[in-house]
Amino acid sequence: MAFTTYKEIRPWARAIQAAVQNRTMPPWHADPHYGKFLNDARLKNSEVEAIVAWAKNGAPEGNSKDLPALPKFADGWQIGKPDAIYSIEEYTLGSNGEAEEQTFFVETNLKEDVWADSIEIRAGNRRVVHHAQVWLDQPVTGVFVSPGAPVIDDGCKHPGGGMWPGSILASFVPGQVAEVWPAGIARRIPAGSRLKFIIHYAKATGKEEKDRTSIGLRFAKHAPTQELHSVNLRNTTFLIPANAEQHVVTACYVLNEDADVLSYLAHMRYRGRSMRFEANYPDGRSEILIDIPQYDFEWQTKYRNAVPVRLPKGTRIRLTATFDNSPNNRNNPDPSKTVRWGDKTADEMMDGWLEFVTPKH
Repeated sequence: MAFTTYKEIRPWARAIQAAVQNRTMPPWHADPHYGKFLNDARLKNSEVEAIVAWAKNGAPEGNSKDLPALPKFADGWQIGKPDAIYSIEEYTLGSNGEAEEQTFFVETNLKEDVWADSIEIRAGNRRVVHHAQVWLDQPVTGVFVSPGAPVIDDGCKHPGGGMWPGSILASFVPGQVAEVWPAGIARRIPAGSRLKFIIHYAKATGKEEKDRTSIGLRFAKHAPTQELHSVNLRNTTFLIPANAEQHVVTACYVLNEDADVLSYLAHMRYRGRSMRFEANYPDGRSEILIDIPQYDFEWQTKYRNAVPVRLPKGTRIRLTATFDNSPNNRNNPDPSKTVRWGDKTADEMMDGWLEFVTPKH
């Protein structure tokens, strides 16, 4: 529904009241006891009380003279005109297909390294693109699921259980905006890089659909003072039993340098229930960096730290995910099935991304 005029909003007064009272809107799924975030979307208690009182009092219209101007949204790219745009070849999604994930490779043909301080993925067809990732196509290590692959739920106790440093450039997921980093921070795109697009298409619309998703880069005007890095904690060797209500999967990564962490992003599928990022420090201390107790596949927020979180070299980052494969999970595709890692919606994933820079000394 549109919320641009009183006439449009008035019929939804009771629904708005319920949504703010039960905190389903605005979407925010992190536990407020851990971390402080730049993009915290939660309403203040006083704001909730004001909306509830308005709805209970018949949702009266205010003075039109007090109405603020409507927000102005960028026409086209949120980051402004990109310095470089890379697009996949046009892809056709059949009229009767189920949700599916597709991988595409695109050459950059860069002759020298470049530094990007803003990156944005634009879905070519928003009717069918549910989410997308673009990676630098580099070799990675780890264990992927294959016939006969061992089951490793606790990746922290089994090195090689599917976790590695990542080279993801950007994500397009429900609830996320374009990547724009603070002044002096940029991501290096090496000369000759090839881009790997991983696009998850939603269930077919009943007619043939075409897509040509793109990524746009804005180059830094000056040499950056800090390079942006990312780590992808991932376990691809778990097994979730049928009807399991609370199945725990872990992955760990040890930092080989000091890091100032800028953000976190959790990614699972419909059985994903919660995810927690924890730091185990070299001196024996442990700290929860962020806890997401109510993960929602339809709102995959990137949580941006209000102040960078310093993690010293040797810190072990522990990612703990919980899955609900029971009939009580109303989003569960099929609780009677045993589930492993896979690229279809009926499968599952377990990914946790961190972005960080090396501290200035």
